[in-house]
Amino acid sequence: MYRTILDYIRRNRLFAPGDRVIVALSGGADSVCLLVVLNELKEALGLELKAVHVHHGLRGKEADRDRDYAGELAKKLGVAFSCVQVDAALYAQEQGMSVEEAGRHLRYQIFEKERKDFSGTKIAVAHHKDDQAETILYNLFRGTGLKGLGGMRPVRDRIVRPLLCVGREEILAYLEEKRISYCEDSTNAQTDYVRNRIRSRILPEIREKVNKRAGENILHAGEMAAQADAYLEKQAEEILKARGVWETDEAGTERGLGVEAKALLAEDDIIKNYVIRRMIRSVNESMKDITMTHVESAAALLFGSDRRQVDLPCGLIAVRTAGELWIKKKKREELVDKERDFPLPELDFKVFPYKKGQEIPKNGYTKWFDYDKIKCALSVRYRETGDYMTLAGGGRKTIKAFMIDEKIPKEEREKIPLVAEGSHVLWVIGYRISEYYKITDDTHTVIQMQLDGGKNNG
Repeated sequence: MYRTILDYIRRNRLFAPGDRVIVALSGGADSVCLLVVLNELKEALGLELKAVHVHHGLRGKEADRDRDYAGELAKKLGVAFSCVQVDAALYAQEQGMSVEEAGRHLRYQIFEKERKDFSGTKIAVAHHKDDQAETILYNLFRGTGLKGLGGMRPVRDRIVRPLLCVGREEILAYLEEKRISYCEDSTNAQTDYVRNRIRSRILPEIREKVNKRAGENILHAGEMAAQADAYLEKQAEEILKARGVWETDEAGTERGLGVEAKALLAEDDIIKNYVIRRMIRSVNESMKDITMTHVESAAALLFGSDRRQVDLPCGLIAVRTAGELWIKKKKREELVDKERDFPLPELDFKVFPYKKGQEIPKNGYTKWFDYDKIKCALSVRYRETGDYMTLAGGGRKTIKAFMIDEKIPKEEREKIPLVAEGSHVLWVIGYRISEYYKITDDTHTVIQMQLDGGKNNG
């Protein structure tokens, strides 16, 4: 076990001598194994460790038990320890997200703060092979590209995953052999969460009825997807390095990145898309809220005439001009003017479990949506080029066509707010919602959106 993990750490360069490492310690088998193994290897690797436990304010006495055990284990091993308690349920309600997602957000916020307080260099988390297979399937089912199919990386920024080389059975066998106890989280057996259903139902059934080595095959496919993604990223970077041009404003701030349209048109479609993704990430420093639909909308500009553009999330635009494709930041005055002219409405968000047969609100100012179908962050905004909604039967209609069919005057269309996931519109506020996000008998979690606290009838 030590040799396998040590070889994996060295092969992937997870640590360097002198690293000060925050170890995420829930008290469960995986995190206990992680702490014990790293503690055994700390001299060989030159590490200093601190264990951090996050109490989510859920599960009552069981959570208190986990906290106490984590503290006792750290003390027994002679490892510095810290426990931080939060209210995950309240945070979920305030942020309009599931409790599971809220817990994850809070954990990583706390780990990062603890790292800074510890003058730390790395955060070690206990994801293992089975978690990796689950993540790849989860991303596949919800829709993803090669990056998502590649699963979790051994290193992401300051986060490292030393146990990705071992599986759950190996971890449990190791703890049993060493006679090391751990805590069981009762919620892991529940199937309310999508990941739990994949772990406890889908993967076991695939192994039993399709291929007993399905887990290993999923991991192998994920490794190939990750390698392909890394290669394509490298190709895109080289193209931009050779042909990319930055635009700066009067203060010297980089506001846009352009590339010759002719050069991109000579590349395969997948390379075009990777170059455009790279351009967006370079200008925006993030891919948050950017979907493949946005990338394809920008790529479509390559095939038309100059002086055309499409709006992108995060205050970006894609522009075809002078034979070049540009990704630029909108000028601040453009953003401020639109916000001042047409102030967006206030929406209250609430996430809660759905019970089959539960009555759905019929009024115009409160809408329910299937939360599990939402893949990216939501935005409340006005319409943009490429926006669409899903119709009954699975077809699509652009928001422009919808507004024309509804006989909405042209001068009023820019004033109608939308709730959107990328370019997929959930709700044209005051009119209708997308069929794709509607509540069905298969819905497990609801996100409720209420306009102006329910005072405005929409």
